Formats: sequence, C-alpha cells, structure tokens
Amino acid sequence: MRIFVAGHKGMVGSALLKVLNQDSNNEILTQSRSQLDLLQQNDVNKFFKNNNIDQVYLAAARVGGILANNTYPAEFILQNLKIQNNILESSHLYDVNKVLFLGSSCIYPKFSEQPIKEESLLSGSLESTNEPYAVAKIAGIKVSESFNRQFGRDYRSVMPTNLYGPNDNFHPKNSHVIPALIDRIHHAKISKQNEVIIWGSGKPKREFLHVDDMADAAVFIMNIQKDIFEKEVPPMMSHINIGTGEDVSISLLASKISEVVGFEGELIFDDSKPDGAPRKLLDVSKLKKLGWSSKIKLEDGLLHTYKWYLKNIKLLRHK
Repeated sequence: MRIFVAGHKGMVGSALLKVLNQDSNNEILTQSRSQLDLLQQNDVNKFFKNNNIDQVYLAAARVGGILANNTYPAEFILQNLKIQNNILESSHLYDVNKVLFLGSSCIYPKFSEQPIKEESLLSGSLESTNEPYAVAKIAGIKVSESFNRQFGRDYRSVMPTNLYGPNDNFHPKNSHVIPALIDRIHHAKISKQNEVIIWGSGKPKREFLHVDDMADAAVFIMNIQKDIFEKEVPPMMSHINIGTGEDVSISLLASKISEVVGFEGELIFDDSKPDGAPRKLLDVSKLKKLGWSSKIKLEDGLLHTYKWYLKNIKLLRHK
C-alpha cells in the first residue's frame, strides 16, 4: 500500500508516520516543502501522476493560535484552501480512492451545545478569532464529501479536539495553548521569575488530545470498512469527531503544567485579552460506537510532552 502523508514534519504528520510505519505492508511517501510546494496545483498534479498513490493523509496546513489567526487571517484562509483543494483534486484526478482530511474542532459554532455533536456544523456563528481558518476547514469537509457524492470516492474527514505533543510549535505567542504554556513556564522557571502572565481569564474549558492518540484514531478511521463507517457517518455530514470526551479549565491546565515543569511561582491571568470560546468539548460517541477511545491521560501526556521538549529544546520550531 503506497500512502502519501502530506505535512509529515508537523505534529500530526510525524505522529501518523509512527503509526503507519508499524505496518510493514505500508510504503510511506513524504515530501518536504523544498521537494513539493503544495500551494502549486501543477506541482501537486505532477507528484500524484508519478507515484501511483493508494491512500492520502492530508495533515498539511497553516496552523497557529489566537494571535497568529488574528494577525495573518488572509494567509490562513488562502493557504489552507489552496493546500487542501490541490491535494483533493489531484487525488481524484489520479484515482486515489481513499483520503483522510484532518480538520479542526474550530469548525463548530462558538456557542454550540456541549458536548459538540457533528451535526452542529453550520448551525451558528463561528468564533471570530479564527474564523478564516475554520471556514477553510469547513470547505475541506464539503469538498471531500462532494467528491464522494458525485464520483463515489471514499474521502473521510476527522475533526480532532485541541492537540498537543512532540513536534508541536512551541512559540510563546504564535502557538497553541499547551506548547505556549510549557515554553513560557519553563523559561520562567530557569530564569527564576516569580510569576507568569497568561492570556485570558483562565475560565474557558478545553479538551486536549495527545497527538499519538490522534494518529491512532486517524488510521483506525481510515481503515474501517466503508459500509460500517457509512452507517454512523451520513453523506452530507461526513466528518467525525476525535477527542477524549473530557475537558479542563485553562487555569487548571496551567497549574498542571506548572507541576510538570516544577515552576513554583504565581500564575496571573490577563482578562483584558480575549478568551475565545467559553467551552469546547466534543461529543465522541460516534467514534466510541465504531470501536475507538483515547488511551493517554492528560497528566501522562503533559509529562511526555515536556520530556520531549527538554530533549529537543535547541531544535524546536519557534515561528
């Protein structure tokens, strides 16, 4: 089986490689940015034409936290639309029948009923801080299911909750909450600071999934028999949530990270900064019914991530 993992150097892509390489029948194809520019349709077409691909995991994306989404909204929507459209169209043109599109839980309305069911998609207004990114991801779902409806493809979409783990972006301002907090609290510890200021009130609740669990779930979903999958996932609502089914407040999360890092100073929450959505917990009942549940507890995942961070601190992505 020849499998193309788009975005293999990112957090999700690198975790997917670990899972996929456990099967000796898989031949994994990867391309660096210098080898293949996913923003250029002609280049993507040429790659697909020359490689006889059986499956695609579409993990390539322009990603970032609230600040990055607010600062670069045009880049977030345009680049993500181009990347996913190029890969999905090339997959169809060169007869790749199985694609897994990796979305994001930010596709759901800001005030969705909790826990958020897949059916909440397009039922209300999005969170404004990352709306362009969310719109691009929604488009990816709809393009995938449109290929299924019109051409009989088997393009599946997964919506993971907030992810964390090795190979994340650890920039203190342009990253997601867990890597940003790990980086800032670690540096506060080694520089013997008395306090760390954290963006927002600390009250919003979030669900966090270790990326190794995410990769395991993605491969599990890709390989479910089509007739079994379609019993749970209707053609016009073709995405499925991936999460733990449990959430935690940002303030408690910061406390847990302080414990893992060994920081003994004070955590101060700056409520003049926006919080984003008040709560975000995914309903993962469909995935559990299909036979998958998360395995890595938050405390264990944070410790694992911090150990990886310490080993790789000089090589980390800080952009």
